[in-house]
Amino acid sequence: QVQLVESGGGLVQPGGSLRLSCTASTGTLSRYTIGWFRQVPGKEREFVAALRSPARTQHYADPVKGRFTITRDNAKNTAYLQMNSLKPDDTAVYYCAADARIILSSLRNHANWDYWGQGTQVTVSS
Repeated sequence: QVQLVESGGGLVQPGGSLRLSCTASTGTLSRYTIGWFRQVPGKEREFVAALRSPARTQHYADPVKGRFTITRDNAKNTAYLQMNSLKPDDTAVYYCAADARIILSSLRNHANWDYWGQGTQVTVSS
């Protein structure tokens, strides 16, 4: 079992950058595939990115390709989402997720993930 805590959200102007962190307060994060999702009020939780373990492959939603990067630091038991060239449409609550057994075809559906953090708000506005 793993408990996840996100941080790093905030208010940023369009074109700016933020780095979100997802730290495992219990458990060993390197054993899990990590995902990032986002949600706005009234809409379903949306896939953003995933980093598979142990395959180490990265997967991105089309709207964020080339702008967002998912990484992990096993020594710090932390995963990151680096977000560049932010747009107002990126405004949402961002959640990290972890799963030890999720398969490639299931990554993009939030219902398939076992563990979730509490979320962090990202607002992109001038």
